[in-house]
Amino acid sequence: MTHLPLQKRSKGTKATSRTRTRGARLTACLAAAMVLGALSVPVQAQENPAHPPDPVPPLSQQQDPRATEATAPPALGPQAWTGPGGQADPADHTLTPGAQNAATAEKVARLDAVLPKQSLTNLLGNLNRTAEIGCTNRDPFGPAAPQPDVKYCLQNDDSVTKEWIPQSMTGVSDAKDNEAWGSDAGRNIHLFSAYDDYDPGRNNSGDNQIGDCTPAELEADDACNQKGVRVTFSQKKVDPVTGVESVKYRHVLLAWTYVNTAKNISFDGLNSGEGPTIQNGIHAGGMVWYGNYLYVADTRNGMRVFDMRMIMDLDPDNDVTTRDPMGTDLDGTPTTSNTQDKTKAGRHNNVWYSFGYRYVMPQVAAWKFKAPQSNPAGQSHCVSTGAPKASYLSLDRSTVPDRLIMGEYCYPNADSPSTGRIASYPVAALESRTADVPAQGWSNYLPLPRGGAQGAVAQNNKLYVNVSNNKNNGRLYRAAWNNGVLETIGAPIPTAVGPEDLYIERGTGRLWSISEHAPSATGCTAICQRVLYGHKLSWVDAQP
Repeated sequence: MTHLPLQKRSKGTKATSRTRTRGARLTACLAAAMVLGALSVPVQAQENPAHPPDPVPPLSQQQDPRATEATAPPALGPQAWTGPGGQADPADHTLTPGAQNAATAEKVARLDAVLPKQSLTNLLGNLNRTAEIGCTNRDPFGPAAPQPDVKYCLQNDDSVTKEWIPQSMTGVSDAKDNEAWGSDAGRNIHLFSAYDDYDPGRNNSGDNQIGDCTPAELEADDACNQKGVRVTFSQKKVDPVTGVESVKYRHVLLAWTYVNTAKNISFDGLNSGEGPTIQNGIHAGGMVWYGNYLYVADTRNGMRVFDMRMIMDLDPDNDVTTRDPMGTDLDGTPTTSNTQDKTKAGRHNNVWYSFGYRYVMPQVAAWKFKAPQSNPAGQSHCVSTGAPKASYLSLDRSTVPDRLIMGEYCYPNADSPSTGRIASYPVAALESRTADVPAQGWSNYLPLPRGGAQGAVAQNNKLYVNVSNNKNNGRLYRAAWNNGVLETIGAPIPTAVGPEDLYIERGTGRLWSISEHAPSATGCTAICQRVLYGHKLSWVDAQP
């Protein structure tokens, strides 16, 4: 998470030159006062204070309301700090169903009636990009860290892009107890997220009211669009004739539905009013696929929920040069699609756009923190009580019941010593969305010397934590519970530069992650590279 404590970005569109503009208005802004203490915070990507707050959009264009904001006291909560690894209050993590869930369900049903829907099996049969297995041309580990058991390199444009920054991982081992989606052909599936971090035209006009980019800027560089978050589906397959393994993958745009000014259903990329710019919104720092649902972290608010049965296909004939017929909304007007134009999302003049992506997954619900959120926006230190930050998510299938794990990214200072809280939820309780879901099982402060957790996952009473170190090699920590207190095990293991979220693939016994930094990232060395990688858990556990 090139991270802020509240993770990043998103986008929106607009009604006229709707490309991205509605997103430019979407947001909010807040900044809580903070006293920086004696401990220095590593240089992180921070909100840009030069950007004034964007106007609050009309209610019809707002995404789910944010968690209740509270002003952080000058001392953000050391009085509740029980020490590294100590127990935290599970009540602070309680989630409540999103206030707009019923309205969201109605809008998704309208969208489903207009756009053709495809199964995940169909999507996996149309993976259109290739990752290289065991590649040597990209190495985020360098001489200071052991090489992983397996490594996948993405296509070059995904590896070097400034626009899309990889973040979280999950896979079919989370989704299904038998690690297969439907059949044996549904094995070896990984998902990773990325957020849109690059907007070269923002504020060139000096007027947020009319959007981020001028028409000329959009034509010159579609990166002007703030596209929000995408999820990438990948699968390793073995050729039945040659026995050769290959990995294919495809990007899918995450979206939310809204009713446009013409009263028609439409959609846009995800955004979240976390900071003074749209891009400083949800950036999917954590993700868990469980059954039909995909849970995505929304840093200051809780989680967004997506449904694998709601994958919309804007190019069902698999020919981008044709304008495939779509359905009709309440106005009865026939619509078509265009997946070649990357400058728009949603319905415009009876044509559906998706920033060039074939597949779109709309948000179907949200979970919000019930406690007030008093973590200060744009800062990396954290309160010790009240709502945490949802910086990363993972799944523990070694417990009964299966538990979703949520933790926060924090760097401590003198007034705010917390290195981040982490807690677990019975994941099945999140499916009904009819009542509050409290944290159950355990809730702790992380036992880290200086914070910076980018991801954590538990199995068999052990916790594994990826910790970043700016543009240097990260560290993989191990811990276990002793009378309710988390205690570290052994020494931290050097790992990739820019290590992110963690995912356990039970069948292969691998601990997976992804590195986020491109070689072009500011302050990077030659070992800033993006790869998906897996260590054998048996090897990790055997380290001193």
